[in-house]
Amino acid sequence: MARSVLCIVGARPNFMKIAPIMAALKESPLRGRLLHTGQHYDSEMNERFFEELGIPAPEVNLGVGSGSHAQQTAQVMMRFEPELDRLAPDLVLVVGDVNSTLACTLVAAKKNVAVAHVEAGLRSFDRSMPEEINRVLTDQLSDLLFVTEASGRANLLREGIDATRIHMVGNVMIDTLHRQLAQAIPARQTLGSFAAEGAYGVVTLHRPSNVDDPKVLAALLDTLAELARRLPLVFALHPRTQANLERHGLAARLEGAPIKRMPPLGYQTMLGLIREARLVLTDSGGLQEETTALGVPCLTLRDNTERPITLEEGTNQLVGNDPARIRAGFERAMGGARRGRIPALWDGKAAERIVAILATWLESRV
Repeated sequence: MARSVLCIVGARPNFMKIAPIMAALKESPLRGRLLHTGQHYDSEMNERFFEELGIPAPEVNLGVGSGSHAQQTAQVMMRFEPELDRLAPDLVLVVGDVNSTLACTLVAAKKNVAVAHVEAGLRSFDRSMPEEINRVLTDQLSDLLFVTEASGRANLLREGIDATRIHMVGNVMIDTLHRQLAQAIPARQTLGSFAAEGAYGVVTLHRPSNVDDPKVLAALLDTLAELARRLPLVFALHPRTQANLERHGLAARLEGAPIKRMPPLGYQTMLGLIREARLVLTDSGGLQEETTALGVPCLTLRDNTERPITLEEGTNQLVGNDPARIRAGFERAMGGARRGRIPALWDGKAAERIVAILATWLESRV
């Protein structure tokens, strides 16, 4: 009987990571199964991403929905345990750093089910970020740790993880990018006459440190409006950001500026916009990686990053949310100061390496 790997997804960033793994499992002797915790619960966007990325429909959807970090983590654990008992996989595979990642890892570890963590070892060294707590604890409990960059391995070794559990495999986000690039929707189809090719920037903001404090958000909006007079901007609005714009009456700060506001976008639409953009301004971890892979300048509106390779080898600059730093980073990016290179093993084959290691490891445990 084929050994069974239960793959967990919970939120949109997970979808791009799990898609190539599910495809590689399908071509392997292992049986890949998919469980969706429902942490991200926009059914229309879920279906759109699953269809675009070729992800099979999940066998189980826990339907957890939103809530505080404690509520969401607890709900995933409570609903996941009976499904884990019923499905009885040989290994649980988790990706990224969302609440579902930690919750399912905790349940599996306490029931002595092996866990593999994809995107292990990434550290911002900022414990005020809930994702950092999820990363550290998930890595401590995982049997196999799949790493995207050298810093991840160094972090894990420093934290006492046995080197035999760590595997440098590359970046599954870049696997998806490679697979989807031919299907990326040209920017002109999305933007129309708004901006010519290479004559616009893309903006995404969603982290609480940027969008929850009305003073911080107002200053960011004023800065974006200023920059947009130099380079038109496409602002893909996260639901959290949109809600705060409305709650604090800040949407008017973008009026009159050449900023095209858009709802959350599908992967192929967003990929097409990023590929042709002059630069990207974001607080997203995934976009830091994707812009590096595409050679597009990126300004990360955070004071830290768990993906230092995008700074050391890629196209990324950390500028925080201080307007002066953002303006300075913008000038450097517009001047072409940072060309970057593609990191080692970001070659579109990370998922194949992961599945090969899983097959060998599970076979050794017979």
